[in-house]
Amino acid sequence: MAIDEDITLKKLTVFLSFMELNNMARVAEALGQSTVSVHRALHSLEQGLRCPLFKRDGRNLIPLHAAYTFAESARRALAECEEGVRKVREMSGINPVRLKIGSLYSLTLDCIPQLVIGLKLRKPGLDIDLTLGSNRELLQLLNDGRLDAIVIGVQDALPGGPLVSVPLFHDEVFLAAPTGSPYSGETALDLQRLRDERFVTLGDGFVTSESFNHAFALAGFAPATAMQVGDIFSLINLVSGGIGYSLLPGRVRAFSSRIELIPLASRYRAQQLITLLMLDSRERDPNLLALAAECRMVGHR
Repeated sequence: MAIDEDITLKKLTVFLSFMELNNMARVAEALGQSTVSVHRALHSLEQGLRCPLFKRDGRNLIPLHAAYTFAESARRALAECEEGVRKVREMSGINPVRLKIGSLYSLTLDCIPQLVIGLKLRKPGLDIDLTLGSNRELLQLLNDGRLDAIVIGVQDALPGGPLVSVPLFHDEVFLAAPTGSPYSGETALDLQRLRDERFVTLGDGFVTSESFNHAFALAGFAPATAMQVGDIFSLINLVSGGIGYSLLPGRVRAFSSRIELIPLASRYRAQQLITLLMLDSRERDPNLLALAAECRMVGHR
């Protein structure tokens, strides 16, 4: 049986993205297309199959049982094609099958595993190296060409230079305190009340240390620092052990049940933007395009 010319790999990619996100606008953003193009691709795919995949409900498309059945075959077809392309490129010595990604320690519990799993589903033959470090270290490695892409947090503006950014999500900064502290249960904590407390901090170069310095600059005093450490895990343990308070982003909440994250008063509140960064000279690399698409998916979940 001949395959209709309306059934293309590009349209299968659009179709599978819609089956995952179930929203035309989100698919368009994730794939860098217009909603009109997404709708046209889905409609022409149905025409090529000569079989309806969706039920129309106003402006919404509701997948039929046929869509779920076809999605299984579409995933296998794309995976087989990806594998064939990988093998040919590997034999030719181009488009290496190893992607070097940098990340913050604080993203390793949830965000990075999601990205890696999603990327491996898109690119089964792709090997991934993960390097952990501070913003400063990772940006240097990216600019030196020793990393292909990095996922970091930024406090204010994005770093300058020839970089492409794909935002994932915003993360609010909180006071980190041991459970049962005198500030437990506060909903808008004024940092002025902590003038006599001791703090533990991350070293320079981390976005969380930037958030810490920014908040206390607004408070108008330099906090007493009991200790400075080089990783988020040590910092959390020191806070939970009562060595000192700190300021930490909400994403670390699940790292320990022995700390509490307490909202700050509105004047001190700040958010970190978690974003993918890559050199603009590499943005058309197929592996980085797949990583960027997966970042957009994670950002919508």
